[in-house]
Amino acid sequence: MTGKRSAGLLLFRHTDDGLQVLLGHMGGPFFARRDAGAWTVPKGEYEPDEPAWDAARREFQEELGLAPPDGDAVALGEVRQTNGKIVTAWAIEADLDPATVVPGTFRMEWPPKSGRVQEFPELDRVEWLGLDRAREVIVTAQSAFLDRLAEHSA
Repeated sequence: MTGKRSAGLLLFRHTDDGLQVLLGHMGGPFFARRDAGAWTVPKGEYEPDEPAWDAARREFQEELGLAPPDGDAVALGEVRQTNGKIVTAWAIEADLDPATVVPGTFRMEWPPKSGRVQEFPELDRVEWLGLDRAREVIVTAQSAFLDRLAEHSA
């Protein structure tokens, strides 16, 4: 296997305003002041011996602090991000209150070369977004997942 792989779950719901998806804003100092390109499907990396589906469910739990919802999963396939990472995603129709999210955290040296290690949330906020708004802010390659979901939901 070459390159890193991630897997995730894209929750969606139908509202009076149309289809909405649940995206997370990436945490940490690199994304703090960014909007466009800083939102993602809740996902995470996995090793070659772990099935992508299992990884997607595990990462949902780790990223959001909530059990992944049950339901019929719609395979959204794979995309390759500009960093070379291959992301696999599934969509599940479910509702979730973003206020209940307890994000996982990561540690990194910040500021760089300061010797200080700080802890940051994996996702600093989670929101339901309509497809047009989601396309404006999601990691560019992941917009294909939105298109595939829209085709499935048509």
